[in-house]
Amino acid sequence: MLNEFKIQDRLSVIHMLVGGGITFYSDDNIIYNDGQTPPTEKEITDKMAELQAEYDAQEYARNRASEYPALAEQLDEIYHNGMDSWKAVIKVTKDKYPKG
Repeated sequence: MLNEFKIQDRLSVIHMLVGGGITFYSDDNIIYNDGQTPPTEKEITDKMAELQAEYDAQEYARNRASEYPALAEQLDEIYHNGMDSWKAVIKVTKDKYPKG
């Protein structure tokens, strides 16, 4: 489903939904602490979809981060050529990967 990011596994999502305290997990056998209500399958799939949407919405940021020059190169650009030159260098990547 995803390339570089592994969405929260089912146990992690259930842990988020019940606020922790899962004491045992084996396949689909989960033991909850007193007072915890197991989430419904819909709650689990909805939460996973929410996490996926959040991840997908940040694709532009991941792409930018991988293409920006190294920080030392950026600082060198500022030092030698000024902020306007640095902004022009950065703008190339920002334009290539606009915010969603």
